Amino acid sequence: MSQSDVFDIFVRYLCFVPLITMHEWAHAWVAWKCGDNTAYNEGRVTFNPIAHMEVIGTVVLPLAGSFVALTNPALAGFIIGWGRPVPVNIGNLRRPRVDDTLVTVAGPTMNFIIAFGLVAVTKLFVEFGLGKYAEDLVRTAQLSLFLCFFNLIPVPPLDGSQIMRNLVGMSYHTYAQLNQWGFMILIVVINIPAVQFGLRVVTNGTLNVMARIFGLA
Repeated sequence: MSQSDVFDIFVRYLCFVPLITMHEWAHAWVAWKCGDNTAYNEGRVTFNPIAHMEVIGTVVLPLAGSFVALTNPALAGFIIGWGRPVPVNIGNLRRPRVDDTLVTVAGPTMNFIIAFGLVAVTKLFVEFGLGKYAEDLVRTAQLSLFLCFFNLIPVPPLDGSQIMRNLVGMSYHTYAQLNQWGFMILIVVINIPAVQFGLRVVTNGTLNVMARIFGLA
């Protein structure tokens, strides 16, 4: 592995951490606004990445994904990972089921907003003759969209599982039992070619739509 490869992994990871930080901040902020101070009291309504990091989801898997991306161009820009789950006391929410869903959706929504903003900034850079930075911005937008859609997979510990629980009215006991096996199930799911293909299609398709909106495609 060359020094250039190591530098690329380092840059890729540095782009990943703020995206996860904003994702988890959004969960905590919406929970706080919906009446639950649990995350706020634990210092999770912050942009400090350390408050939102966990070993497996924020360090091990993202770095491993960066190495894999170097050997598989089809996975370039795609890093699998998540932050430390934001604690939410359902009993403190004003409308428990609705607000819990809002808190859950907040993370992926933030990644979508970030991606849209990055594409908009890319347009400005191109207009002001700074196009040489456009590729890095687009790659970060692509990564943000991938994290958005990846986290919507309905398997614990991802946000999609919480959304599914609320939609089908699953009991907390049943969900807790499922959560025990969630990580193992997730490893199997993300290695299914159809899932990988679907994530690439929806990520790149959404990115292309955003690019067209700003006249970049």
